[in-house]
Amino acid sequence: MEYGKIISITGMSGLFELVGSKKDGAIVKSLEDKSTKFVSSRVHNFSHLESIEVYTVRDNVNLVELLQAIQASGEALPDQKDAASIKAFFEKVYPDMDFERVYASDMKKMVKWYSVLKDNQVELKLPEVEEEEATNETEMPEVKEAEPVKASSKQTKVEAATAEEEEKPAEKPASKKAKTVATEPTTDESAAEAPKKKAPRKKKTEEL
Repeated sequence: MEYGKIISITGMSGLFELVGSKKDGAIVKSLEDKSTKFVSSRVHNFSHLESIEVYTVRDNVNLVELLQAIQASGEALPDQKDAASIKAFFEKVYPDMDFERVYASDMKKMVKWYSVLKDNQVELKLPEVEEEEATNETEMPEVKEAEPVKASSKQTKVEAATAEEEEKPAEKPASKKAKTVATEPTTDESAAEAPKKKAPRKKKTEEL
């Protein structure tokens, strides 16, 4: 049984395994009586054990770290009805716990949860999602490194095209004379080519 599938439900005692989920709730299996039932999310709230944290005198720690400390200590579990013995138990197995902010009811619940997880042989280990994310992060730079290569190749093509244009001989502009020949003769030229008419001679008048 995976630790990442274990949840607690408000208003219901014990721990449950998440079997399936629906839009309005979830199908869960009790770790104590092994019964399977549907629980509405409109009435109850669900909390994954992997997302629960515990107050300490330093930074908060994940609940699994405290459960692992209980397992590693080898100490016998205290009487769940004796608040003083429960506090003394945690002072031994996890002295860094902030006993001013962690209530006696919470410590009692953690002892009970550890007992249930141990009876169901649940491995106290977080899912390896973080390791997979770290692997993906290391692969990302390799994909990004391909982008400068593409940009470099495009730049080379542009430079090559520019070089070809520079090598081509520049086209000579058409001379003004050619343009003039192509146009129609001007009015002055027409007048110059037309034959000149002789002016009529004046008749001499006879003197009286």
